[in-house]
Amino acid sequence: MEKALFACDELAGFITASALVKPNKSLAEVEAKSVRKKMKDKAFARSVSRDDIINGAAELGVDLEEHIAFCVEAMKSIAGELGLSGTSNQNQ
Repeated sequence: MEKALFACDELAGFITASALVKPNKSLAEVEAKSVRKKMKDKAFARSVSRDDIINGAAELGVDLEEHIAFCVEAMKSIAGELGLSGTSNQNQ
């Protein structure tokens, strides 16, 4: 459980930041590929440790791209609870 929390904690924050810069501020617009690309931009979500994201996936023994995709999809299933279902739905 500790490894799973470590592997997902920083990544969840990074995915959230990725959603918030999308036009509709929605997780529906976030893809693993775009999250991976944003990880290369050190100015984006500067306080999120890329090393923790990479090491977390490694500790779980999963491919980084697959781990990101899994976490994005898991977060999409609770987007409303996270306030990331889109700008048109947040006022309801």
